[in-house]
Amino acid sequence: MLTIDDCIALSDLTEEEIDAIAEHEHLPEILAVELGCCLAHDAEGIRRIARIIREDIDRARSHGQTVHARQLTVVLDGFVHQHPAL
Repeated sequence: MLTIDDCIALSDLTEEEIDAIAEHEHLPEILAVELGCCLAHDAEGIRRIARIIREDIDRARSHGQTVHARQLTVVLDGFVHQHPAL
């Protein structure tokens, strides 16, 4: 049987990137893993993930959640580092 950690590892995304997708799309973590995996294997999907994280950052800032916005900024920086074509 696969665990959630196994599924995240197979998605080619980090847990934090999956969490950002789940937050943005209002999905349970396992569904965010599935969506993220599909997006992570397509050039347009990569751009969509970056856009999702940016929108999460904007939403956190607009709600005064500066710590969360900083955490998401670190996630975005790591994602962009892994996908320099963005």
